[in-house]
Amino acid sequence: MELLKIENCRKSFDGEEILKGISMSVSEGEVVSVIGPSGSGKSTLLRCACMLETMDGGSLSYAGKTAAQEKEGKVIYANPSDLKEIRKTFGLVFQNFNLFPHYSVLKNVTEPQMIAGRNKAEAEKKALECLEKLGLKDKAKNYPCQLSGGQQQRVSIARALALEPGGLLFDEPTSALDPELTGEVLKVIRDLAAMHMTMIIVTHEMNFAREVSDRMIFMEHGVVRAEGTPEELFGSDDERLKSFMGKLNGN
Repeated sequence: MELLKIENCRKSFDGEEILKGISMSVSEGEVVSVIGPSGSGKSTLLRCACMLETMDGGSLSYAGKTAAQEKEGKVIYANPSDLKEIRKTFGLVFQNFNLFPHYSVLKNVTEPQMIAGRNKAEAEKKALECLEKLGLKDKAKNYPCQLSGGQQQRVSIARALALEPGGLLFDEPTSALDPELTGEVLKVIRDLAAMHMTMIIVTHEMNFAREVSDRMIFMEHGVVRAEGTPEELFGSDDERLKSFMGKLNGN
């Protein structure tokens, strides 16, 4: 089953077209990495997919439920109650963690569950399970300022997992980390991939994307320039793609 389907997505800011009719789909259990140079529209696509940005054109659905569709040149979104249910389909992991600094680690992971309708006891139990899975149970009473960047990002992943989404969307999950902290976050994502968690990952970590992805999408200038398995993209004869891959790999 397709967890996500986005068709002909268009988005402009201040008259500049950032996304020029992009279509993509992600099936259950699939890991898709979105790569490309800065300014290519990767993060904008992800923000449109998770409805943090409204599309100017196109359609969007999750698990067969329509979130938005274009009618007579205008994008119409589903009603608020339907969108609330659709949003439960996916979890978001941001590049800058987005943790509440005045909440403990436990409360950061518990609070979104309670907003979603779980009682406190159930939410805390699930939070502790997720923190233990990510090696952070001993940090439950700590505050974000007492954690490393890698630990904070793992807390944000635990927060997303605690809501038991069908899939996770990552926007440059390691870009705010020092190089030595990047590995611990990538290991968590590798483990999730091994568990067949559906994921869309916007990333500049080429070797990591090659390792975990079932499919890779290369974006440039607001369009999809290439798409395929890691082997197909890394073995491509497209000179622009070869140049981009080589630069990120230090060649």
